[in-house]
Amino acid sequence: MHVLITGAAGMIGRKLLDRLSLDGGLNGKAIDQLTLTDIVPPAAPQGLCGNVTLRTADLATPGVAEDLVKDRPDVIFHLAAIPSGGSETDFEAGYRSNLDGTRNLLEAIRKTGDGYKPKVIYTSSIAVYGAPFPPSIPDDFVLTPLTSYGAHKVICETLLADYNRRGFLEGVGVRLCGITVRPGKPNLAASGFYSGIIREPLAGIETTLPVAESVTNTHASPRAAAGFLVHAASLTPEQLGHRINMTMPGVCCTVGEQLEALRRVAGDAVARRVKHKPDPFIMKIVEGWPSRFDCTRARELGFTAETSFDEIIRVHIEDDLGGKFVQ
Repeated sequence: MHVLITGAAGMIGRKLLDRLSLDGGLNGKAIDQLTLTDIVPPAAPQGLCGNVTLRTADLATPGVAEDLVKDRPDVIFHLAAIPSGGSETDFEAGYRSNLDGTRNLLEAIRKTGDGYKPKVIYTSSIAVYGAPFPPSIPDDFVLTPLTSYGAHKVICETLLADYNRRGFLEGVGVRLCGITVRPGKPNLAASGFYSGIIREPLAGIETTLPVAESVTNTHASPRAAAGFLVHAASLTPEQLGHRINMTMPGVCCTVGEQLEALRRVAGDAVARRVKHKPDPFIMKIVEGWPSRFDCTRARELGFTAETSFDEIIRVHIEDDLGGKFVQ
């Protein structure tokens, strides 16, 4: 089996590689050839596959997508994207990367022809939704994005569905909720505090909470995100039908419930490292985000996530902290 991963140097890409290495392949099949690409140099996994190709390239550049699919990868995980903040601050770069790059990839697949029909797993986002929101967003809720990033994802979901309908590929669009706890250093994303109020205290570092404890969101761990992608690659066209884009499950909780989970898992001293410092700018942004989802279709198709935020914290400690934290 030949697997291609775009955006392989990103956090989700690295977690997917960890999962494939742990499984020793994809859905019970050995990976004979692995191609990893990103705009920054991706790193090869240890022991997964002897034949690994690393590419530093931009899918939006003419000819790159054609070169990536010329060896006809069987499964393509398309993770590459400029996230929400970058897409809002640089309109042209967002559309170039998120829309043009995706269109280039789909067109390269189509033009390969000669019976080539790979499985394409596309990472979308709950940014496809726009207010006003019901208490729980159902599978058939209308897509009215309020950001450029959300617009990119809606367009690419539609393209994926049409190329799937026309028989050029077998597609699955995986809409991710808030992926928490993200390893590494804090970033400037408005949503970064969701991970920061867990990650920093566990590392012995004080951090600030910019929103009210009543703020609600749905979370899944990076481990669960990798599991979504692997499971998506196992689904058949008969199982999916024409509704190939769907929202993934997660744990819906308030920020206050996140902090209570941190206290249960790590103790009072760790939880006290979170300091309340309201930020009206971030609060206004967060208030416009959806918080709860009815993921009936994804669950019926076998997608699973954690069942409590305590579990999400324990996954972070196990996967990213070596099972230890600063008490």
